[in-house]
Amino acid sequence: MATINLGAIKFNWKGAYNSSTSYAVDDVVSSGGNSYVCIQAHSNQAVGNATAYWNIMSSAGTNGTNGTDVGTTLTTQGDILYRDGSGLQRLPKGTANQVLKMNSGATAPEYGNLSSDFVKLASVNSNDVSASTYTFDNCFTEATYQSYQLHLNITFSNQNHPHMRFLDSSGSVLSGSNDYKRCGYQGYRAYTDNSSSTLGAWNDGVGTNAFHMSGWNINNNSQPHSIICDFVIPKPTESSLYKSVHTRAGGYSSGNWFFGSGATHQYTGSSAVRGFNIFNPAGNITKLYATLYGLKK
Repeated sequence: MATINLGAIKFNWKGAYNSSTSYAVDDVVSSGGNSYVCIQAHSNQAVGNATAYWNIMSSAGTNGTNGTDVGTTLTTQGDILYRDGSGLQRLPKGTANQVLKMNSGATAPEYGNLSSDFVKLASVNSNDVSASTYTFDNCFTEATYQSYQLHLNITFSNQNHPHMRFLDSSGSVLSGSNDYKRCGYQGYRAYTDNSSSTLGAWNDGVGTNAFHMSGWNINNNSQPHSIICDFVIPKPTESSLYKSVHTRAGGYSSGNWFFGSGATHQYTGSSAVRGFNIFNPAGNITKLYATLYGLKK
C-alpha cells in the first residue's frame, strides 16, 4: 500500500514573489497586496490572474469604502477624519481653546472660537492684596459690549465702605467732588437675636467723588462683603444717558449680618471711561475675589 505524507498536503508559504526562485505546485506567494498559488512547477513566470502557472488566492481590499488610504490622509497628531461630498477628508486639529463646530453652510466640521454673549473679561483671586486700591483697566469696549457685571468678595483692614471710581480714556482716575451722583440706598440688617431692621437711605442727588459700592461698612474680619455690580456705559456723546452702577451687597459687620443692601450711582461727567478701580479710602483691601463679565450688544 502506498504511503501518504499528510504533512505535504498543505499550501507552502514562500513569501514575496521572486523571479529567480523555482516554485512547485501549491507554493504560495504574495505580490502587490494579493496572494497567489502555484498550479504548475516553474521558475521566472510572473504572477497574475488565471495564468498557466498561478491562480490568485486573495485580493487586497480597499482602505475605507472608497479606496482612501487613511494612513496617508491623517498625517498629524490630533487630525480627525470626516466625509465630504466626494470622500474621506482630513480636518487638521484646531488651536488651543478652540471648539469643534459645524461650518456656516452646515456641510462639514471646523474648529473655531466659542461664541458667547456673556464673556469673562478679567478676574483676580487673592487673599493677600495688601493695597488700598485694585484697578481694572482697559476693560470697557463700547463697540462690543452694552453693559457689564462685576462679582466680588472683598475684605478690608478696617471698617469702611468699599468705594469705586471710573478711569478716563488715558487711565486717570475721575474723582471730581461732584462727578458721581448718589441716587439711593436701601437694605436690611439681621441681628444676632434673630430680629431685623431696615437700614437707612441716602438722599437722592448728593454729589460725591466716588461710588459707595455698599450702604454698610465692611468690618475688618474674615467675613467679606459679597457684591454684584451692574454697569451701564453709554457712549460719551450720548449726554442724555448717564454712566451708572447699581450694586447689590450682603455681608457681616459688628456682629450682625446685613443683606439686600443696594446702592445706585451715576457718573455725571462727559468723559469716556475705559476702566475702574476699587479702593479703601482709609486702609487696605486685604482679600479680593472678583470677576468682571461683559454683555455683548
